[in-house]
Amino acid sequence: MKKVLIVLGMLTCLFGLTACGNKEEQETTALVTEEEAIEIADQIVSDITEMIAQGMDAYYESDATFSAIFSSWKNTIEEIGEFKGATGYEVKSGSDQVEIIVSIACENGNGKVDIVLDENLQISSVTTEATKTFGELMKGAALNMVLGMGTVFAVLILIIFIISAFSVIPKIEASMSKKKAEKAPQAAAEKAVVQVERNEELSDDLELVAVIAAAIAASEGAASTDGFVVRSIKRASTNKWQRA
Repeated sequence: MKKVLIVLGMLTCLFGLTACGNKEEQETTALVTEEEAIEIADQIVSDITEMIAQGMDAYYESDATFSAIFSSWKNTIEEIGEFKGATGYEVKSGSDQVEIIVSIACENGNGKVDIVLDENLQISSVTTEATKTFGELMKGAALNMVLGMGTVFAVLILIIFIISAFSVIPKIEASMSKKKAEKAPQAAAEKAVVQVERNEELSDDLELVAVIAAAIAASEGAASTDGFVVRSIKRASTNKWQRA
């Protein structure tokens, strides 16, 4: 029994030494302390605000990293208002990089700046975004739900309108067909009237021919017009009827 207790005690000491060694190794491999990380973060935020205020960010448009940094900061500040100051820090320091999350207060809301430094403590990325409260998140979710449901109902109403229009289309086609059917007899009647007028004109011409033939027969002393054939009627240069 004593041997078992001695072995357990030795194992406990070994695990304790291992844990202490890991803790010391983590502390020694950290790139910066928390205080140093906070100072670096404050300096970076101060530099960003100063450079944007002086318009110096335009000189870094060709640099993708710095252009993204300035663009992210300006877009966030436009959303939540003028920067007032830092309100909190969260430092995650490892052996190959350091991440510092800076909570910031602005005129119309709050935000956070996520700063990532590489193993040489050079800026790897800086991302700024607005942080929203639970109420603001719920408000946004409710707004999205209302917009989504509104869109669905609008589409449904449009579909109902289209389906209801299917019953109206045959009525419109029937009405147009009826109008065409009414116009067809009217056109036929007008055509018949024109034909009758032409026949009447032709009848008048035949009567005129008969009268002229009778007059010619009388002037020639003939008893009837059987031997006369009128081939054409032309206006004479002199009016013999006036002399007669």
